Amino acid sequence: MPILRRKAARRTLLAALGTAAIASQWPSADAATSGGAGLDAPAKKDIAMRLVSSAENSSLDWEAQYAYIEDIGDGRGYTGGIIGFCSGTSDMLALVELYTKRAPGNVLAGYLPALRAVNGTASHKGLAPGFPSAWREAAHTSAAFRKAQRDERDLGYFDPAVARAKKDGVGTLGQFVYYDAMVMHGPGTDPLCFGGIRARARKHAATPAEGGDETTYLGAFLDARVWAMKQEAAHSDVTRVETAQRVFLKQGNLDLDTPLKWKVYGDSYEIG
Repeated sequence: MPILRRKAARRTLLAALGTAAIASQWPSADAATSGGAGLDAPAKKDIAMRLVSSAENSSLDWEAQYAYIEDIGDGRGYTGGIIGFCSGTSDMLALVELYTKRAPGNVLAGYLPALRAVNGTASHKGLAPGFPSAWREAAHTSAAFRKAQRDERDLGYFDPAVARAKKDGVGTLGQFVYYDAMVMHGPGTDPLCFGGIRARARKHAATPAEGGDETTYLGAFLDARVWAMKQEAAHSDVTRVETAQRVFLKQGNLDLDTPLKWKVYGDSYEIG
């Protein structure tokens, strides 16, 4: 599978966030715990995860990704889990710390010193060869680990993206656009991170909260994101924007209503 179908490299290190077939047997907690309007609605959140998974894992089955882990050669060490936590960008460390706080003595706890040591690098020192196997074991056997993945996803990416989008006055599609950008680029203020992309977009169009037109602003945001993606070889394929999110925007589907049809890396997907 081409590297671009997996987790794209993040531009800067994320601040520590603190606190297969068997996937069908794992209950989804999202429908039970999510609420509210827009992308917070359980059905919309599931759609968001499926859209992201189509780009990150070439699959709509995002719950099959808890056990996924590999080094995709992007300079961020190991990439794993439902949104591609990375050993080199702090969020994998934060995830294992949270899991260990909730379940001391788990199979990943012994790797915490190594995760702290390799943070910010592509190194596998202290992690290879046992860490990937331990990760998969935890994913297959521990509901607490799967829940920790969902909770870190929400804490570091989903909740901040949706909150910022709501403050900017954009609806469900715009909230997803923000979320997908934060997952790929990280939440920082660097020009190639989410904050930098948003700042670039606002130079060209006002947010709805500022009195601007929602469609015009989201178009400017997607333009800014495409610019940012093209600055790095790992992001050079921009189809997750141009043949997915841009398609929904041109259709006027600001509520991200189904049915949805899109393409990523030439592959076609549909949610009925």
